[in-house]
This record gives sequence, C-alpha cells and structure tokens, in this order.
Amino acid sequence: MQRDQLERSRQAADTALKHVSSKRLQTAIAELARYGGRDDGGVARETLTDMDLQARRYLIDRARAMGCAVEVDDCANLFFRRAGKTDRPPVMTGSHVDTQPVGGKLDGAYGVVAGLEVLQALQDAGVQTERPVEVVVWTNEEGSRFGPGCMGSSAYVDPARLAGYRAARDGAQLSFGEAVDRALQAIPDVPRRPMQQPLAGFVELHIEQGPVLETAGVPLGVVTGIQSVRWYRVKVTGVAAHAGTTPMNIRTDAMAACIQMAHRLYAEAARQQASGLRLTLGRWVVSPNSINTIPGEVEFTIDMRCVDENVLAEFDAVMRGIVQDGAGRTRVVLEAIFERKPTHFPTAMTALVEEACARACQLATKPAPLALTSGAFHDAMYLADHCPTAMIFVPSKKGISHNALEETDHGDLFMGAQALAYAVTRMAGA
Repeated sequence: MQRDQLERSRQAADTALKHVSSKRLQTAIAELARYGGRDDGGVARETLTDMDLQARRYLIDRARAMGCAVEVDDCANLFFRRAGKTDRPPVMTGSHVDTQPVGGKLDGAYGVVAGLEVLQALQDAGVQTERPVEVVVWTNEEGSRFGPGCMGSSAYVDPARLAGYRAARDGAQLSFGEAVDRALQAIPDVPRRPMQQPLAGFVELHIEQGPVLETAGVPLGVVTGIQSVRWYRVKVTGVAAHAGTTPMNIRTDAMAACIQMAHRLYAEAARQQASGLRLTLGRWVVSPNSINTIPGEVEFTIDMRCVDENVLAEFDAVMRGIVQDGAGRTRVVLEAIFERKPTHFPTAMTALVEEACARACQLATKPAPLALTSGAFHDAMYLADHCPTAMIFVPSKKGISHNALEETDHGDLFMGAQALAYAVTRMAGA
C-alpha cells in the first residue's frame, strides 16, 4: 500500500511539473517588476512602502482570481491557500517581494511568483492534493528600511518578537508598527489569521545570489543549509585635531588604528580561505569626516560567516585579539550586534528536493543538481526552527544580486519552478 501511495505521489508530482508554464512565469515576473520598476531594469520596492502595498494588492487579486483563499497576519505576512482534500497542516512555499533600495526583479519575488505558478499548474493538471498548499509573502526580509531583516518569517515562528520589531524606525522615523498597521488598513477585505500555525513543511525557491552554480554549469542547486554568521560593531575613539599642525608621532588617530585592524583581519581571513570563512568590513562611519581634521571617532562593522561553527568561533577569538591589540592610544569598544548558528536542513527534505531537481534536470537533459550551502540569509533560516524546511537555488549570472543587473536565464527559472512544483506536490500528497 505504501509503495502504491508513493508511486501515485510521484506521478502527481510529475504531472504538476509538466504543467508549469515558462511563458506564464516570465509574464508574472515582468508584471510584478512593474511595481517599483526603474529605467535601468532594477526594482525599488522597499518593505511596506506605497509601491510594496500596490504589489501586494496585485498579488492578492491574482491569487483570488485563481480561486485561492487569502489571509494576513499581524506582521502583514500574506498567505494564499489552495485547499486540499483534508484540513491537515499545509505545505508552504513562497518568499518575499520587498527589495533593497535598488534591487533586481528576481530576489525574493521569483519565489513568490513561482509559488503562484505551482498553484496554477496544479489547477491546470487537475491534481487535488491531500494537504492544502500555501504561498506566503513574508514581510521585510531585506531589512533595508527597518532592521533587522526577516522580520515576517521570524515573527511567524516566534510571535513574541513582533512587539520589539514594531518599535524599529526607518530613516524618516516612521515605526515598523505604524507601517504594518497602515498595510493592514489598506486590505480590510483580507481576513486576519494567527501566527505560528503548524506547517507540514516549507520549501523556498530562490536565486543563488552567488557564482557557484553558474561556474559549475549546473541549472539547479539543492541547498543543504545556511552559513553561521556573527556581526560586530567596532567603535574607535581618538582625538580630532588639526591635520596640518599635529605631528604624526603624537596623534591619536582613530582611522589609523582602524586601518591597522582591517589589514590584520583581512590577512587572517585570507589565511583561512580554504575553510570557507567569509569576512566583510561593510559599514564605515568617520567623524568629523573633514578633509583637514584627524578622525576623532570611527565606527565599522564586521560580518563573519562560515558553514563550520568551529571555524567561526576560532576566527572570533583571533578577531577580538586583533581589535584590542590595534587600539594603540585610542579607546576601542567591541559590540556584538547579531549572531546566528548555522542552519542545517533535514536530510529527508534535501533528499526530496534532490529528487525534484533531478527530475527537472532529466527532462531538460541538463547536468544533475549540485548540493551547496547558502551564504546569504533567507526566510527559510527561521522556518527551519518551526517545520521541515528546504531550499532550491537557480543560478545568478555573474553571481550578481541586490543590483539592477541581477539576472537568471529563463530556462533556469523555468526549471526551478518545475522542481518546486514536483517537491510541493510530493510533500502535499495526492
């Protein structure tokens, strides 16, 4: 009996995969990109802005036209539900549609549009799944307008986080709570639902945002997990003084101290390159930031990532020593601002995604999928704390993302949606 059920499930998954439409997918990507679209091909659609709210309304209308039920929760996460034969916990897919201040048309949005394409493919194929299938639009994955990122998915998993998130403010001092309330007021026709509802599983389809798949010449990636990360803020205080009158040997130059630290940090990271360690000193604030004044205060951030938590812990200890040793006459404060352990997706889920990607690759006579780790954050990172979770990657041309030049071949996008249709249908049962 179990063997018969497995065979029926695979047949239904194959049928759904074959009903995915490349033309419909490309049209939907282009239509969503109109909301915030720029002349350079990029998209400017930061979370809960007017443009984002318009995009959300477009998606609501499209989902309803497909016969889906639409709901929203207290963090403005949107859910589009195709009913199953039973009311058991649903299988969920989706991603986010907010962008960086200037991003591309695929980051996040592709996973949402492909999720809707899967629902349409199931409809066209006449496949009725045992479990409901839901497509989600998570709120504020990017974190560019309100920090931190992944607010919607992390609050869904742990609703206690929402109270703190609501106090976050953007550059105009509007709070996230006010923005969420405004978004909810804009859709009074959408019923509210509680967060932290049980799920049978979650699969997120995403562009890789890196060069691994393209370099390997492989169209699909099976994501085994997400790197561990630690973020720090370093504040170095010296003495601001006149650039022309203060001898070099008596200066307390905050920038000089920071440069020494940066050189040593990068040198140490280069020595550990084989371990997969990634180091970025990404944000710099210099005060008074004047051409003829010695910098009196400098802040910079440290972003350290690695799939191996032990490697990261060892580098962390070295980093602390470098920062303190580089202080010289200055005063240094090192502040930990974020830490996340590595995410490892369950073997059963990665095996299912492997099966789905292999089937799509086989039909297209393309190389077999590649297993890889994500170097970027995704909503799946938090869903993995709540339910069985997996991810599928498609290549990014030249590894570019968060940029108007973000691009993926149409054929790869199509295959990604096919693999998603197969995986979701297998999980939902038929």
